Amino acid sequence: MVAQRANVSRVAVSRAFNPHASLKPAKRELILRIAQELNYTPDRAARALVSGRSHLVGVIVPDVCSHWESQEIDALTTALQAEGFATLLFKTRIDYSMDEQLLAYMRGFNPDSVIAFVENVKPATLARFLDRAVPIYVHYPRSGAPEESQAGPLHDRLNVLHRTGVEQAVSLLQGYGVRRIAYVSGVDKSRANTAREHMLRVVMAERGLAPPIIAASDFSYDRAYAATLDLFRVGEGADAIFAANDVGAFGVIDALRHELNLRVPEDVKVVGFDDIAQSHWKSYNLTTVKFDLEERVRALVRLILRRLNNPDAPALEETLNTRLVVRGTVG
Repeated sequence: MVAQRANVSRVAVSRAFNPHASLKPAKRELILRIAQELNYTPDRAARALVSGRSHLVGVIVPDVCSHWESQEIDALTTALQAEGFATLLFKTRIDYSMDEQLLAYMRGFNPDSVIAFVENVKPATLARFLDRAVPIYVHYPRSGAPEESQAGPLHDRLNVLHRTGVEQAVSLLQGYGVRRIAYVSGVDKSRANTAREHMLRVVMAERGLAPPIIAASDFSYDRAYAATLDLFRVGEGADAIFAANDVGAFGVIDALRHELNLRVPEDVKVVGFDDIAQSHWKSYNLTTVKFDLEERVRALVRLILRRLNNPDAPALEETLNTRLVVRGTVG
């Protein structure tokens, strides 16, 4: 009906609904206007059978409520929709593993790609439930360590390099005379946490500092708050605290100010990690190691598009660096 009203072919109608298909703008506008008038939408299932593409992207996350994950999911969903993809969101168990019934359910949608933001859902596990999709993982290469070979089923990587941001943070702290640095950790199963602690240790050793004091936490405000109290009331405290994420840094700051009557940054300096949207709020004004969220999302979308354009390519990679954003908690 749309093709007849617009006096075009059915192929042209199909192309009009594909933002990447070649079609003159005026013709696309005409077809979409007539389709709207007729309340027409393309049959996605039929299109998938013809094209072999579902225009669906699976996203596996450990958490949907935390500040970083919620902001990343929002930005990623927006970017994917702009490219003509819909998002299927799946949440892991508390231990970051995945119910295999959910993976089987995901397979039924035949997604074009799957982004796994968790380490415990291994490529070998996903490969059993995916048809043609090549999963994408976030990887944290370790400075000075041998490069990991990609064993097992094919998967693509977004490499996140911590060194630059951590070096800038430690250099800044040393410039203010800091000698005793504590690390308020994240979840011990998290590779992001392990990579951040490792890089902090490496950089501090290179700069002649003693290893960081480890205060166990889990990325949460409450555990970071409690860990900070223990650090100063049971332990010997610290000149500066490097938190595994920004929310943990908020807990650190509030414990220092409201329970321990210590000033930030005059008595104790605090550095976070991520640069979530709340980090610049005046109550915290947090100095933090920044992941550029927009760059990270663009890199993930590029990996998806590169893989779809070249499905038989070997493992694809994109690489991101970190940098320090200096605000009011170091000074």
